[in-house]
Amino acid sequence: MRALLALALLATPAFADQPDPTDWDAVLAEAEGQTVYWNAWGGSTTTNDFIAWIGEQVSEHGVTLEHVKLSDTADAVARVLSEKAAGVDAGGAVDLIWINGANFASMKEADLLFGPFAESLPNWRLVDVDGKTVTTDFTVPTEGFESPWAMAQVVVMHDTATVPEVPRSAKALLDWARANPGRFTFPQPPDFLGTTVLKQLLIELVEDPAVLQSAAGDDYDAVTAPLWAYLDELTPLLWRSGEAYPQTGPRQLQLMNDGEIDIAFSFSPGEATAAIANFELPETVRTAVLEGGTLGNASFVAIPYNAANAAGAMVVANELLSPEAQARAQDPDVLGYGTVLDMEALSPEDRARFEALDLGIATLSPAELGQALPEPHPSWAERLAAEWVERYGA
Repeated sequence: MRALLALALLATPAFADQPDPTDWDAVLAEAEGQTVYWNAWGGSTTTNDFIAWIGEQVSEHGVTLEHVKLSDTADAVARVLSEKAAGVDAGGAVDLIWINGANFASMKEADLLFGPFAESLPNWRLVDVDGKTVTTDFTVPTEGFESPWAMAQVVVMHDTATVPEVPRSAKALLDWARANPGRFTFPQPPDFLGTTVLKQLLIELVEDPAVLQSAAGDDYDAVTAPLWAYLDELTPLLWRSGEAYPQTGPRQLQLMNDGEIDIAFSFSPGEATAAIANFELPETVRTAVLEGGTLGNASFVAIPYNAANAAGAMVVANELLSPEAQARAQDPDVLGYGTVLDMEALSPEDRARFEALDLGIATLSPAELGQALPEPHPSWAERLAAEWVERYGA
């Protein structure tokens, strides 16, 4: 993939004729009859069901939505990079990608994204640009090349039947693991959530977290040394002595539901409530944040530069920002995701959709969540995941 990216960077972009995002009537006209292939994570039934519902909504505009289920977003990025290397600058197989962090940074750097389009979407006027991290992605300015659709923040899930008070710091977690060996784990990096746990721990353990806002450089080894020392102590205390890991977040939840672990990380404040409603977690599970705060970011969608159906992809991105879709995503019985919208920008009727939501017994209020910590530069995630695999992977 790195070789393909190098080819893309050396090549002169040859962008195909694409719809003008500022002419929405023309976008709608071109989108009618298109089939949009949305490459998105497919590891959650509730997420898959939500994407299917979005498909029902955009069908009213004559758009057919096909969910291309991914286990790793990098697979979609590699597809676009392969097409670029082969000179396929129009009619690409990927129309829309659920994307974040390093994958977005790589595609943006290589001029592999269509746009800017996000700020031309009709529903962009409802987005909380000032109050939420929707114009940067892991410190990289989005500049309209991706559109937000959900807010996330790290929480710690714990079964109060066995852990009444969750450990609220890295040190407290290590102390708890010493007293309760085998009762905690996290998804295996480079899984997104597993890598997030590494970043969350590093932010607390590093001497100056501000260094993580710039690209990882020659000081990488010194900055990350406290994390590896910590993990050397923690790993033997994990589930199955750190010799096996759940591959995904949902598999981690299954371990908790089966009574094999008592503590798990999540990047969705409403996930525990949604899982309880779907009988995927015990009713005794609750969530908490760490004393120093937890990571937060937005989920985005982006359109490859050579997308065959860019107009239809923009219709999908706009639908994701509709009050109806945002309220549905925030419903803990559906997804439990945070909204990217500004409540003050909504009509009274649309605001009432959110006010009527019961966030559920295991979901923290915005005040309880507190201010989210900023994501490190994407280069840190890449290097952390790779080094974790080298040190602890099978």
